[in-house]
Amino acid sequence: MSGSHHGPGGRSRLRVVPSWRHGQERLYVRGSDGRNVAWYDRDAARVNLLGPDETVREAVLDALGPFLTGSVTVGPPPVPTPAELAVLSLHPDDDLAPNRPGEDLLVALDRTPAPHARLRSDPRRRALAAQQRTGEILDGLDPAGWRVLHSVPLPGAGRIHHLLIGPGGLFALHALPARKRRVRVDDPLVGSGRGEAQPLLRRVRADASRAALALTAEVRPALVLVEPAAVETPGPPRDVRVLTDTDLPSLARTGGLLKPADVEALYAMARDRRAWDRV
Repeated sequence: MSGSHHGPGGRSRLRVVPSWRHGQERLYVRGSDGRNVAWYDRDAARVNLLGPDETVREAVLDALGPFLTGSVTVGPPPVPTPAELAVLSLHPDDDLAPNRPGEDLLVALDRTPAPHARLRSDPRRRALAAQQRTGEILDGLDPAGWRVLHSVPLPGAGRIHHLLIGPGGLFALHALPARKRRVRVDDPLVGSGRGEAQPLLRRVRADASRAALALTAEVRPALVLVEPAAVETPGPPRDVRVLTDTDLPSLARTGGLLKPADVEALYAMARDRRAWDRV
């Protein structure tokens, strides 16, 4: 759903872009440079103008025309929190919130798809399915006050599969496809099925450490085993949570570490791509 407005001589262009926040839809009006100039809150029946220029008022209302229902109030927004200010000033190219689970894998598969003969065995597809399954469950924690970012890019082509921020703290989660396989976790090694065990927990810890550096906050590492047949942990890792995908909803029951305002502030910081440039 989108709309546009062309100004005199086609010089200005406003686009209406829907977005979801805390389970509620907002309609943002963006200028030709990609920055927000207004947003419409349906629940409050209010159009919030983000700049001092009143001349944009009619153009904004014109662009929002097809979406407005009933009478609306038009004016400057309520005083935003620092976290809201950070998000409003964030350029769309730097916003990580729209990233899909496995974003890098989706792009790679689109650019270089596997030959038909290898389609079913392409490890990228198994990895993508695991991240999509994990991401779907984590997105479902939003009503409990949790925020999640997917496929967070790190310098050097690395990715944090999922970053979860909520009342129970921050988690950097790595999703491992393990469908119908036995998994053995023997720190730092992780073996899946008949494959050779790999020191995967070193990467899981490193991802959490880099996230902690970027956000100046404690970030706990977690390994998510997606659809395993069985899990064996001879000696549970001292500092890495090992979960299956069915365990993930239990994270929503943890709390007491972060207040809602702290969650929003950390989420606003984390969704800015530039925050990750120095790690």
